Amino acid sequence: MTDKQPLIKLSGVTKTFQNGDLATRVLHGIDLEIYPGEFVAIIGQSGSGKSTLMNILGCLDKPSTGEYFFAGKEVSDFEADELAQLRREAFGFVFQSYNLLAGATACENVEMPATYSGMPPHERRERASELLSSLGLQARLDHRPNQLSGGQQQRVSIARALMNGGQIILADEPTGALDSNSGKEVMKLLKNLSEQGHTIILITHDTHVANHAHRLIEIRDGLIVSDPGPSEVTHAPINEHKLHGEPSFSTEIKEGSKTAFRSLRSNVFRTVLTLLGIVIGVGSVITMLAIGDGAKKAVVDSISAMGSNLLVIRPGGPEQRRAWEIQTLIPADVEEINKLPHVAAALPELTGSYTLRYGNVDVSTDVNATGYQYPLARKWDIASGTFFSEEDEKNFATVAVLGKTVVRKLFGDEDPLGKYIIVNNVLFQVIGIMSERGADPGGADQDDKILVPYTTGSLRIMGRRFLRNVTVSVDSEEHMMDVQNSVHSLLTERHGTEDFTIRNMASLIDTLSATQNTMTILLGSIAAISLLVGGIGVMNIMLVSVSERTREIGVRMATGARQRNIMQQFLIEALAVSALGGVIGVILGLLAAAIVGRLGMPIDYSLGPVVLAFSCAFLTGLIFGFLPARKAARLNPVVALASE
Repeated sequence: MTDKQPLIKLSGVTKTFQNGDLATRVLHGIDLEIYPGEFVAIIGQSGSGKSTLMNILGCLDKPSTGEYFFAGKEVSDFEADELAQLRREAFGFVFQSYNLLAGATACENVEMPATYSGMPPHERRERASELLSSLGLQARLDHRPNQLSGGQQQRVSIARALMNGGQIILADEPTGALDSNSGKEVMKLLKNLSEQGHTIILITHDTHVANHAHRLIEIRDGLIVSDPGPSEVTHAPINEHKLHGEPSFSTEIKEGSKTAFRSLRSNVFRTVLTLLGIVIGVGSVITMLAIGDGAKKAVVDSISAMGSNLLVIRPGGPEQRRAWEIQTLIPADVEEINKLPHVAAALPELTGSYTLRYGNVDVSTDVNATGYQYPLARKWDIASGTFFSEEDEKNFATVAVLGKTVVRKLFGDEDPLGKYIIVNNVLFQVIGIMSERGADPGGADQDDKILVPYTTGSLRIMGRRFLRNVTVSVDSEEHMMDVQNSVHSLLTERHGTEDFTIRNMASLIDTLSATQNTMTILLGSIAAISLLVGGIGVMNIMLVSVSERTREIGVRMATGARQRNIMQQFLIEALAVSALGGVIGVILGLLAAAIVGRLGMPIDYSLGPVVLAFSCAFLTGLIFGFLPARKAARLNPVVALASE
């Protein structure tokens, strides 16, 4: 044997564990050579260092000092993923406690190493079935560990060790948890594997078990005290570990997703509780934004319906109060404004509350004395009859046009057209009915009014010529500022001072929109806090999951999982919870918004809030799942396997 290259060579290997300021040296300079095809038993009592030596031999841990050569290549300074590759391609582990995944079937447990080595799924399944069948478990392929006896579980563990070829089988107290008959069967299997050319390294404290090996190495107090040297191998050893290449990224994601969803299914109640935080957060964001956008749209639509291309001129300068009692605007101002470029119509307006009578019915309503172009300027159509004309205005005609609310109050179901009503003791004939307008942004009923010619109202009803306000309709919104500046210059020149104020309805809409946007953002921010809390819940649950599944992580690392495979698995779990919660939250949020809309509150649906809420939920899973995933990926395999 000495003329051949050793498969494993340790030279001056030590291992020291640091616990705060306390340093404990477990291995004190190990020199060891193991050749291909050997059946080696390393025996020692508890605390002798045999398990630490096994962890170093199996690339689960690194030596503190010394050199480790595998097939002539030094691996002492390999990074975590390089060690994982070596474990994946060369080693198979058989543990005392089996270390099978409780939620996976026997076949799925055996397939695990191959998922990290790039073997196609159908080949994995076929090979796992063959291995289990060769070990007498052909009827147990779909059984879970809790449905198998201890001996059967250990045979599954052996099949898993052979999945990627198993050039070297590391068996750590393989019979420690078995009865004597099951223990004999396992040792017989290991002996058969040795005869097939596998290199077997058996770790035990039992001399009877160790005697099955061809070479017995005794370790005591971190030192090898007995080693007869390399044994004669009479069979052809397996000289090379089997390579399958690297799985594609899509394959890794697919396998990680299967593992993640299996884990979520095994903890349904906890998964539902985690979902709940995301669902509430996403649903709240969508509902709140729908309400906020609906309120904004209702206000803007209401003002726009009155005319977004309007300028409203009121008497009284910026510093004057009680502007409605100031007498500065006169009909002559309206005539001059009508001559300005881009002015579609300038309307004089005098308003006041008066009592109307028809027959024995009296109602109090608003009377608006205005110009004949009122429907054009205010974008308010006639429902029936006609509006008074320029001729009516010039002739001081006593004609009136009623809003729908006034019609209902005065006439009920009777047709008012052609009828006469009394307004402030003056007889007016009803010639038209306005279409229904509804409430204005302040909640006032716009249909509760009567419209009469300005000249008639000024002379016969109000008894004054000074105007309450002037409404200017601009032919295009793009000329709003030009007309506003022209009107301002005109009135300042005519009055000799700025004794008026001009309100630009387009600017008012912009201001109200900005205010409503602020309120919407505020509502959305409050709802987003729920989403943040849900994200923290995801992180907490994932951290708990990492703690609960530490041994599983160790098993996966022992079978060749890279750090990114572990990270992918836990990130996918977090993203799956967040994405599913996001979908449910979107549905419930839209449903809640629909219910609120049914109750009479204005609601505006748009794609933006839905995409925003779902994206935030997805990012929540990514961000808050990253820390637990990274923690899982950085676990030390030895520490993870030792976890209870």
